[in-house]
Amino acid sequence: MVLVVPAAGTWAPPGRTPDAWRLALAEDTYEVLASLDRVDVAVAVAGGDEAGLSEVAALTWPDTPVYAVDPARPVLDAVDQAGPAAAVVAVSFDVPDLPGLLIGKLFRALGSADLAVTPAEDGSLAAIGIKLPTASWVTAAAPTFDTPLAELENLKPRRHAIALGPGWHRLRSNADLARLDPGLEGWDATRSLLRGA
Repeated sequence: MVLVVPAAGTWAPPGRTPDAWRLALAEDTYEVLASLDRVDVAVAVAGGDEAGLSEVAALTWPDTPVYAVDPARPVLDAVDQAGPAAAVVAVSFDVPDLPGLLIGKLFRALGSADLAVTPAEDGSLAAIGIKLPTASWVTAAAPTFDTPLAELENLKPRRHAIALGPGWHRLRSNADLARLDPGLEGWDATRSLLRGA
């Protein structure tokens, strides 16, 4: 499993710097993935340089692989570098409260599908699972977290080539903050940053 993090800051709520927000989201999303049983976790930094890789590596447990990927094809590049596996799930950095159960559903679906996705409420994708070796149509599609699901559906070569997991939300605007459940355990770094600024 690979967490994909952008190298530079993105949108941030008022009063928070984009870089601090990016790192808080990445830390919490990483903690969700690292807590799952029977999966190996790596972190891919899209367009990251040595300083950016070190910054993200500081958020992870020792021995977690952290590597740079091509920002033009971050998911496929992350999967290619993940090492030998039957399947890899790439997760966007901005889902700090993602239930681990949803990741398990993607792995199960990849027993028969080439691609399994967790659609996000804004039309993007929160997670993308790829069965290995990667099917040629998936390589040609080069899906990213911003690839519309309809585009992938149009490209699939057979009916069950794509499996849909339950939907979730990404934190990409002020409106998305209302989706965070204060009663839900986890997302501590994100919660702390929201309270502290």
